[in-house]
Amino acid sequence: MAWLAAVLKHYPELAIYLALALGYWIGAIRIRGFVLGGVTGSLMVGMLLGWMFEVPISATAKSLVFLLFLFGIGYEVGPRFASAMKGDGWRYAVLAVFMPVVGLAVAVPIALWLRLDPGLAAGMMSGALTESPAMGTATEAIQRLPIDDVLKARYLAHVGVADALCYLTGALGVIFTCTVIGPRLLRANLVEEALALEARFGIERRRVGVASAWQPFDTRAYRIAATALVANKTVAAAEGQIEGERLFVYRIRRAGDLLEPQADTVLLPGDLVAVGGRRNALVEMLGERAEEIDDPALLDIAMASHHVFVRKPGWAGKTLEQIARDDAVRAVFLRQILRNGQQMPIGTQTTIERGDVLLLVGPEPAVERAAAELGEIVHSTDATDFVVVGAAIFLGALFGIVAVVPLGSVTVSVGTSVGALLGGIVAGHIRARRPLFGRVPDSAVKLMQSYGLAAFVAMVGLGAGPHFVEAMRQSGVGLFFGGMLVTMTPLLTGLWFGHKVLKIPPVLLLGAISGAQTFTAALAALQEKSGSSIAVIGYSGAVAIAHVLLTTWGTIIVLVVS
Repeated sequence: MAWLAAVLKHYPELAIYLALALGYWIGAIRIRGFVLGGVTGSLMVGMLLGWMFEVPISATAKSLVFLLFLFGIGYEVGPRFASAMKGDGWRYAVLAVFMPVVGLAVAVPIALWLRLDPGLAAGMMSGALTESPAMGTATEAIQRLPIDDVLKARYLAHVGVADALCYLTGALGVIFTCTVIGPRLLRANLVEEALALEARFGIERRRVGVASAWQPFDTRAYRIAATALVANKTVAAAEGQIEGERLFVYRIRRAGDLLEPQADTVLLPGDLVAVGGRRNALVEMLGERAEEIDDPALLDIAMASHHVFVRKPGWAGKTLEQIARDDAVRAVFLRQILRNGQQMPIGTQTTIERGDVLLLVGPEPAVERAAAELGEIVHSTDATDFVVVGAAIFLGALFGIVAVVPLGSVTVSVGTSVGALLGGIVAGHIRARRPLFGRVPDSAVKLMQSYGLAAFVAMVGLGAGPHFVEAMRQSGVGLFFGGMLVTMTPLLTGLWFGHKVLKIPPVLLLGAISGAQTFTAALAALQEKSGSSIAVIGYSGAVAIAHVLLTTWGTIIVLVVS
């Protein structure tokens, strides 16, 4: 043990990676469906190592990884942040403001009543509201307080202690509210509500990992009979023959020659046509006894599959049903919608938002045409634009230093943490308009977020370890029950406000509540309980704004309590 203590003292970076390894291992342990998560696990293991061993931690190292994390968060939510108020999204955006404000409004008087120091107050709030990034902004705010270094070190250590104590009840509170308390108070059957919403959005439910041998869309080659409905009609008329169905004539063979059809091309009896669409519509259009042809050359159509970044504002807020009627997306089929990293359910009433990433499949010219109308094709890349990453963090942090907010008789700077977050939002927003600007692969963004936050909280834990017992003895009981109030008050008031005032359907409301608490585990529990993924619509509408506000609260509560 003495050998390990000497190693960790001289090589503190090893303690950080040990905390990450053990933290993620412990955080992945599932107890009756509940998991701590790697971030909380890293914090707890870090505190244990800090209590057992003397591990010096560099403030520069903490700031380095935390700024990287905040940029990653801002970069991801940037495309969605500015458009959150469009369509029905304003309801989720309002809830995402209402709940964090209530959380802060409850946390401050409780902290003052319990006479918590700024570190304990900030940790209680970040843990109870399940927003660990608030620890970082609180830490920076404490560093700027005009107090001696010994007291400052104690406050900094108390942030991690209080967060670890209150996070467990905070996480359980969100999950329990979204899956048990909420449905009972709303008198809602989650399964039935989810089915009704899926029907409203035109979503067809399928079991995960199970696919039918029958596929609704197909491309076939047929000979047009003289009695077929489409005989002697133009391609445009034939494709619109059956109302509500999408049929596309890709290619024609006439007298041995292959023709690329135009809208005014007339389909003649005896023509061989390559047609794509729903099988039932193909049968109706060509007749039940249509002669299917095996013609490899006719069917040799270059099919493309591309991810398309939606950046043009004209498409935002439109339903898939509305978009499907537009000639710009003719012959193109939608296979996936990604929003803020979450996969959205596909239905006729699902809306497209700016910043969404769509997986489009169809003939290559058609997909490229649709991509040009919607935005731009996102070609996979493993290169990160560090020019933009570095510049955004530097300029954002610089703005945070020079920007000041008047609070009574004093002025307080925004801080480098909030500045880096804003820098990420701006970079992400610009990328929503110009997809080739500042490209950062999704995997790199996720690494910034997961590694940046986990490494930061591990270092916070290492610094908090020596003060853990003292802080628990001093304020443990008050922190525990105070944290419960800070957790449950915004959850219950948000439930009432969303239901009575905003009129959000129950399942979407519970999804939005999990987003307003930025707690993905609660969304997963809700989806499991309802047997549907549709709650992600509410979650994605709230999480972007909530992330920004809750992160900023770390600075505010330190300044108010101090």
